[in-house]
Amino acid sequence: MSAVIQTRTTETKPETDRRFHRTAWRWHFYAGLYVAPFLLMLAITGLIMLWSSVLLGRDGEKAFTVTTSGPEIAVSAQADAAAAAVPGGAVIQYIAPRTATQPAVFQVKAGDLAHMVAVDPHDGQVLGQWARRDALYDLADTIHGTLLIGDLGDRLIEIAAGFGVMLVVTGLYMWWPRNGTRFADVLVPRLGAGGRSVWKSLHLTIGFYVSIILLIFLISGLTWSGVWGEKLTQAWSTFPAEKWDNVPLSDETHAALNHGGSKEVPWTLEQTPMPASGSDAGTPGVETGRAHDMDAMDAMGTMAPMPGMDMGPAPVPSTSATFGVDQVVAFARKAGFAGRFQLNWPSGSTGVWTISRDTMSNDSANPLDDRTMHLDQYTGNVLADVGFADYGVAGKAMAAGIAFHEGDMGAWNVALLTVFCLSVIFLSASGVVMWWKRRPKGAGLRLIAPQVGTPGPLWKTGAFLMLAVALIFPLSGAVLAVVIVLDLLVVRQVASLKRMIG
Repeated sequence: MSAVIQTRTTETKPETDRRFHRTAWRWHFYAGLYVAPFLLMLAITGLIMLWSSVLLGRDGEKAFTVTTSGPEIAVSAQADAAAAAVPGGAVIQYIAPRTATQPAVFQVKAGDLAHMVAVDPHDGQVLGQWARRDALYDLADTIHGTLLIGDLGDRLIEIAAGFGVMLVVTGLYMWWPRNGTRFADVLVPRLGAGGRSVWKSLHLTIGFYVSIILLIFLISGLTWSGVWGEKLTQAWSTFPAEKWDNVPLSDETHAALNHGGSKEVPWTLEQTPMPASGSDAGTPGVETGRAHDMDAMDAMGTMAPMPGMDMGPAPVPSTSATFGVDQVVAFARKAGFAGRFQLNWPSGSTGVWTISRDTMSNDSANPLDDRTMHLDQYTGNVLADVGFADYGVAGKAMAAGIAFHEGDMGAWNVALLTVFCLSVIFLSASGVVMWWKRRPKGAGLRLIAPQVGTPGPLWKTGAFLMLAVALIFPLSGAVLAVVIVLDLLVVRQVASLKRMIG
């Protein structure tokens, strides 16, 4: 009965609407053909990363439990224990414990290899060590971003994400209630329908519910991509280093703080130049003995020389650091870095101490708490201090979007993303099932793409939408242009290809 009603409804549609609907269906089919395998990959690797982070921690710290209690020993002593565990190693990063039962984690560099070392903060005992970027989370992350084939994989995923946006838009148009159909037909699946109809109903309902979240995921993921993200969006939304008044800048950007391929720096800061140590710039930060030494030297400079006494050359300020990691950690706590935060050691003679806390690195569950601070390694002065409130509109959107994307906002976020990833897996699989069930017997390897016929009066609207996709997402647009040309000039003109497609 429902099939009869559906047929009658279709027959009473205006011809122009029918043609436009079938055009949207054809492009939904083409987009899905390319996108479905990538959505499957992204959903599966996303689930692996999500639950690896929940169970083991992004940096592996949850695999170890601290059973001791009492006062903590100095962080410098903990760092020495971590360095001693790796022959020839030097500590380059400290990750403060999130809770009293979690260890402190140090990144120790030995040659070209980086090791993570878990240390009991109460007694300095080394609880374990593992190679950096060698966990299941990291493998899934690399596949998720590059398919293990570097820039080529990044570009293929970027194309898929752009087509994914078109997939969502055409899907919403196709299934939007019209001509007598009700929203209830979209909101509630018809589980009593048999064969292809039940798959179609489930695909429609689940797709409708997850469409907005999928758009958020596609766009937030695209902002990390190599062309649309790095060259276009991120380049125009980078935090301006000019806000740090009279601070010398390094040739390196904040991307230098990313260890390996892992994204650890807030999106809006990644392309911002780092400040440089070695001047008197900045505001007072870590208390050092330098001010006292300078006062003493000034006093010496104003002392009247005794007769016959050679004062020698005028004293010069010392460029040796008069403080260490313990003073920096104490300053970080005093400055408001509570719970888990990360501290990167200075790199080179102009490097800076970098204190950071952000949701993207799983430090906190609230992107409003994001904060990055740089200290001069010689004077202890604060060269830069930037938080969520200092970001631009795009930076704030990305700070919240990436936190949501990674499931960093708490248990509700983890639960929602788990359901979302499973839904995307079902949508990808059900699309293939519906295509297979729609194929006539004896179709062989033919794709059986939906037929459109001659262009209707609304073809300009469709062309405008496709042009918009091409302009917003250049790589996807380039591929789309090639597909359109092949479809119009080759597939529809060559009989054998037309039979294979349709």
